[in-house]
Amino acid sequence: MNEILSQSIFFGIAITLVTYEIGLWIKQKTGKAIANPLLISVILIVAVLLLFHIDYETYANGAQYISIFLTPATVSLAVPLYRQLELLKTYPKAIFGGIIAGVLTAMVSVFALSLMFGLNHEQYVTLLPKSITTAIGMGISEKMGGIVTITVVVIIVTGILGNILADTICHLCKIEDPIAKGLAIGTSAHALGTAQGMGEIKGAMSSLSIVVCGILTVISVSIFANFI
Repeated sequence: MNEILSQSIFFGIAITLVTYEIGLWIKQKTGKAIANPLLISVILIVAVLLLFHIDYETYANGAQYISIFLTPATVSLAVPLYRQLELLKTYPKAIFGGIIAGVLTAMVSVFALSLMFGLNHEQYVTLLPKSITTAIGMGISEKMGGIVTITVVVIIVTGILGNILADTICHLCKIEDPIAKGLAIGTSAHALGTAQGMGEIKGAMSSLSIVVCGILTVISVSIFANFI
């Protein structure tokens, strides 16, 4: 099985797309936050690889081609930023204040936890870009000397948890304003959190915060990276 699959570049792509479609179907049927399509896809892919004794490299040979789309997808974030310029002009203090608070919270929490658990510099900078979109986070981690593969995992886990828990946390904290919700989700859980399905204003603010948060995080990481 390994030999057959390793000769096909389509295996990794096919299993990724099929499992994600299954995740979407389960999400639509259940309507539960825990039924996150990406989480389901990851679980199914791991199960298939273990069941058929397929090594990760075989899967990655094909799946790597999907990652090619990460860069153009990140660049395309300029589109929602452009479309929401009026919102940016209308609520500049709320937007930048909320995003700056979110970025600093992410940086300080990683710094504090790194000190608490005695992480070294490499491990520390690996975790710093946890709350931004994958393509930007990978670039930052690599530039700062982090472990890129772990950075990707941390970013995905952060996004999935944000997708699942965002509405519950907002409800517990009695945050009802769509602008505040969008800023909080986009800043803390990047695109995966935003993908949970939102109203127009909430989604617009979340998309906007992803872009601004990415820019501010690049600057912040270059500063906080020197602390450990």
